[in-house]
Amino acid sequence: MKSTATRSTTRWLRTLGLTGGGLALALTGTLLPSATAAPGGQTGGSWAETAYRGSVDVVAGPDEDQDTIDGVVFVDRDKDSVQDRGERGLRGVTVTNGRDVTTTDRTGRYELPAFDNMTVSVTQPRGYQVPVDADNVAQFFYHHLPEGSPELRYGGIEPTGPLPAEVNFPLAPSKLTSSAKQHCLIGGDIQTYDQDEVEYARNGAFADLAARTDYTGCGALFIGDVVGDDLSLYPQTRELVSMLNGPARFLPGNHDLDFDATSSEHTFDTYRAKLGPEYYSYDVGKAHVVALNTVEYPVGTSYTGSLDERQLEWLRNDLAQVPQDRLIVIAAHIPLLDYADQGSSKHQVAQVKEIYELLEGREAIALGGHTHSIENLRAGDSLQGWSDVMGVDELPFTHITAGAISGDWYSGTVLPEGYPAALQRDGGQPGVLTLDLTGTQVKERFTVRGADDTHQMALGVNTPRYREWFAAHRSAVGSAPEYTDPLVVSRADLANTTWLTTNFWMGSTGSTVTATLDGGEPVEAVRTQPMQGEAQKVGAEWSDPVAAQQQLVHGGSVAERSMHLWRVELPADLAAGTHTAEVTATDVHGREFTQSLTFEVTD
Repeated sequence: MKSTATRSTTRWLRTLGLTGGGLALALTGTLLPSATAAPGGQTGGSWAETAYRGSVDVVAGPDEDQDTIDGVVFVDRDKDSVQDRGERGLRGVTVTNGRDVTTTDRTGRYELPAFDNMTVSVTQPRGYQVPVDADNVAQFFYHHLPEGSPELRYGGIEPTGPLPAEVNFPLAPSKLTSSAKQHCLIGGDIQTYDQDEVEYARNGAFADLAARTDYTGCGALFIGDVVGDDLSLYPQTRELVSMLNGPARFLPGNHDLDFDATSSEHTFDTYRAKLGPEYYSYDVGKAHVVALNTVEYPVGTSYTGSLDERQLEWLRNDLAQVPQDRLIVIAAHIPLLDYADQGSSKHQVAQVKEIYELLEGREAIALGGHTHSIENLRAGDSLQGWSDVMGVDELPFTHITAGAISGDWYSGTVLPEGYPAALQRDGGQPGVLTLDLTGTQVKERFTVRGADDTHQMALGVNTPRYREWFAAHRSAVGSAPEYTDPLVVSRADLANTTWLTTNFWMGSTGSTVTATLDGGEPVEAVRTQPMQGEAQKVGAEWSDPVAAQQQLVHGGSVAERSMHLWRVELPADLAAGTHTAEVTATDVHGREFTQSLTFEVTD
C-alpha cells in the first residue's frame, strides 16, 4: 500500500397515421395524454442544478511500483473530486483492472495488478453516484496505455506514460440510486453516419429524453453502435447526451470499431478514449448492471458475437462479488440470443451457455441492441435456430432486444417532426426502452419517438391483394409503386383469407390480443410466431402490412418476420360498407392498450 492522496407523401403519412409524432398507425381512436415521467418517477429537482460534476483523481507520478496500481474510493462531500481532510474512504466497493476484481478495505483503499492496455474502473455502489463530466458522461475509469495507441485514423488513446502515483475514485451520496424504485433508460443504436443523422437523433429520441425526468438516478445506457463507422462523430454524440437529465454510459458496437487497427487489442481504442471502458458494472437500487462488450473483431476477418478470455475472467470475478438477492442486468450490443438472427452464430454470443451457467439461480434479465428490432423474449421461449446453432433449447430468463434510436438506419420518408419514419425490420417504430424496477422486479416499456407510453401497436389488414403486391415487389425495395387503398377489402379478399393484424411491439409470450368487430363479441387473436421451438416464419403471410407498405415504397428493411404479430381472420360474409375493429392488447404485466381501425368492404 502507498500513502493516501488527495455522455413520402402527405397522403401516405395521413393514411398510416405517422403525422403528429407517430401517435397512431392506421388508427381512428384517441390515445391518452402524454406523460414524461413514469408513476413514482424520480424528479428530485433540476438535473442541471444538482448533477454531480467531476472526474477521477489521477495523482501525478510516476509510481515507484509499476507492477501494481492503487488508490482510494472516497465520499466526495464537497464534490471537488479530491479527497480532502474529513472525507472518508468507502469500504467494500468493487474496483477492477478489467480482469482482476477486488474490494476496498476499511479505509477505502484498493490495490490491483497492473499491465499495459488496461482500464481501471470502480463499480458504482448503491446509494452513491459517480461524477459526470460537462456532457453528462459518467466518469469512473482510467485507461493505462503507456505508449498510446498505434497510428489510427481516428486517434485512439494518447500515451499515458508510466503508472501515476494513485488513481482515486470520488463518489457522492445519492438518495436516487439507493431507492428500490429505479427507471433505467436503455438506448439502442444511435448509429449516426453524418451530421444530418445527428440532427434526426436530436429532433427525435434525444428531444424526448430531454423532456423526461424519470431516469435521473439510474441514468441512460446506450448499448452500442453509438456512431456508424465514422468515429469523428463522437463529439456530436457527447453533444446529444448533454441534453439528458441523468448520467450517460455507453457500450461499443460493431460500428464503433477502429477498422484500421493492426491487432484486436486496439480495435476499440478511439471508442475508449472518447466514451469509456469496453465493459464494466454499476449498482442502482437492488440491480447490478453488467455492461458487456459482445463484439470481437479479429483483424483481417469480420466481427462476431463473442467475449474474449480477459472479459470472461472479469465477468466471473465481478459476479462473484454480487449478493444473491440482487437482480443481474446483462446489457450488450450483440444480444446473447435474439429472434431476428436466431439462425446466425455471428449475430449472437458464442459464450451464451457459459453466461447462463454463471447466472444460474439468480434473478436476471438480458438486454441487447444490434438487430434494429424490438423483441420481448420470455423464459421458456424457444426457436429452432437457437437449438441448432447455439445449442440452447429454451431461454432461462427474459431477453429484450431494445430497438434502435436510429430505427431502420434513418430510412424512409422524412416526417414533419424533422426525422425519417425509419420503421424497424419488424415494423416497430424507433424509440427507447425503459426498465422500471421495484426491488428485483422488472417491468419493461418501450416509448416510441415523439409519442407517449400508450402508443404500443400498429393495426392493419393483410389481404390477398396485399400479398400479391408484396410478392410482385419484394425484390425492388424502395422502388415499389404505392399500394393503393390499404384499408379497402373486397369480397374476393374475404373469401380468400384476410386478417386483421396487430403488431404489438412489446408483446411476448404471456401477452394477449383480442378484437371486437362493430361492437360484437371479442375474438382472441392468434400469435403468428408462438416461440415453441419452431423455425422463423417469413414472407407476406407473416408480415406487418402497415410497415411493409412504407418500406417497399420508400426503402428500408422489410417487416416480413416478427415475434410480436397477432392476427384475426375477418369473416367471409362481412356486409359491404364501413366496419370498425377495436383491438385490446394486454402485456405480460397486465397493462392494457386499446386502439381501433376503420376499414371498408366493397363488392
